Amino acid sequence: MKRRHRHSAAAVRLPMLHPFPRAADRVRAAPVAPVARQLPWPDEMYLIDGTTPAPPGASATSMGFKGWNLLRMAQLGLPVPPAFVLGTHYCLDAEARTQAATAAFYQPGLQSLERASGLAFGDAARPLLLSVRSGAPVSMPGMMETLLNIGLCDRTVVGLLRQTGNPRLVWDAYRRLVASHGEVVAGLPAKVFEDASTALFGERDERELDFMELRAMTERFLAVYADAAGTPFPQDPGVQLRSAIQAVLQSWQSDKARSYRRMNGIDDAIGTAVTVQRMVFGNAGGLSGAGVGFTRDPASGAPGLWVDFLFNAQGEDVVSGRRSAHGHQQLAAVLPQIWQALQDAAHLLERAFGDMQDIEFTVQEGSLFMLQTRTGKRTALAAARIALDLCDEGVIDAATARARTAGLDRTRLAQPRVVAAGGATLTPLALAAAASNGVAIGEIALDEARARVRHDAGAAVILVRRDAETSDLVALNLAEGLLTACGARTSHAAVVARQLGKVCLVGCTALQIDAQTRTVTIGKVTVREGDLITLDGDSGAVYAGSAGTEITYPDDLLARLARLRDTAPA
Repeated sequence: MKRRHRHSAAAVRLPMLHPFPRAADRVRAAPVAPVARQLPWPDEMYLIDGTTPAPPGASATSMGFKGWNLLRMAQLGLPVPPAFVLGTHYCLDAEARTQAATAAFYQPGLQSLERASGLAFGDAARPLLLSVRSGAPVSMPGMMETLLNIGLCDRTVVGLLRQTGNPRLVWDAYRRLVASHGEVVAGLPAKVFEDASTALFGERDERELDFMELRAMTERFLAVYADAAGTPFPQDPGVQLRSAIQAVLQSWQSDKARSYRRMNGIDDAIGTAVTVQRMVFGNAGGLSGAGVGFTRDPASGAPGLWVDFLFNAQGEDVVSGRRSAHGHQQLAAVLPQIWQALQDAAHLLERAFGDMQDIEFTVQEGSLFMLQTRTGKRTALAAARIALDLCDEGVIDAATARARTAGLDRTRLAQPRVVAAGGATLTPLALAAAASNGVAIGEIALDEARARVRHDAGAAVILVRRDAETSDLVALNLAEGLLTACGARTSHAAVVARQLGKVCLVGCTALQIDAQTRTVTIGKVTVREGDLITLDGDSGAVYAGSAGTEITYPDDLLARLARLRDTAPA
């Protein structure tokens, strides 16, 4: 691909982007294997390296929104790890999918990543590790697959240890790869790896384990994989990459992806692209972590970054719904320069894209890397305020603001709130993190089957789950709200709940579910499946029974909408 001059970029204060963890500077670099002769560049494969411009015809339709927006962020001067994108064309049929997962086909893209990084994929001394992610032309949060740490195996472990000087990072990344490859590629249930972890270390937080314990977990996971799959975990990085690309393309036809497309009127024929990107590591220690956020509050529309962040973690920990995350306060306190850089990036992205953004990022040893941006899902209330505020700030014009707020009237913006009868004080059973506002009252349902039966009988249902996972999409669509013991406000399931207009409370640490007895303990109270509970999406409170409610209206917001509409040309 012909190279041109570097794209000019708007100024943004960001920490220096160093080529690999700083610990690597303390280790003598091993020689890198020579890069093979550059092969011809295939059609509809796109390079993202901060210097190569988009070829003619590149778009969100051909690259998927993830790849297209990565390219745009790189062109804005934001720190994006180098990547290549296999276009949506390769999801069209079985022949195209097979071609995309052929080493000879994607080799030019892989060679470009090796040149950009100074590393070599599969090299025992200086291994290049990769992430493989989906990306359709429309946003489908969490509906398709992602695999991280591709290229790590028994042979490359030593090289990564020499690069990073961080054995905990290496063994944590390796055990994650074995488990995720087992789930996504081999089709193993997550429970086999969860049970293996529990057998070794009980309920201890994985972030508390040292490298010896993580190595023991990796060894156990390798044995579990071989036993459950009937074949060993692939030790050939090339096999890992080919199978990851195949799995991501095939996930376009997964049950949850098809259900999401049906619910949202998305054409099955548009397909997904595949983004293959150099790994950056949020699990590299105390100055590292992974975060997901919105450039404005997606529930209320209030300005300011709305972020969930986990130190010493990878991005899947936040979005998977299996881990509870923290707000931005810890990130701002420990790494204020990163917090400022993130605010600057958010400001730049809103002006470049003209809307509130949903972002994913990784911090690796004090350096910020942007991994995704897309238009953020939001409630009706947030949609109105964000459009009005962006118009006032000059980011969008009045005509665009009117188009975005069309149909948002007093009825659509009505907000129920919990009230106590006769002035009494309501005592919640527990508190959780509110991911979507409003009030939901309904019977407890512990799975999709129960939710469907009661919904079909005309009952309002609250889905109660341990984790906030997108596999519960169909059940969530039947329910009035979602309550989970684990998960972050920015998990994919919470994002979808907001889009569907469902009240969503996540990370309720006082919640325990007994699947055998079909009972739920919330704080000190035990209730049964079918009992009524109330979720308050404003305060994050969970109440027993059906709490009283009243309807309120955002009068100031409605007045601003009226003024906007009054300015419309006749």
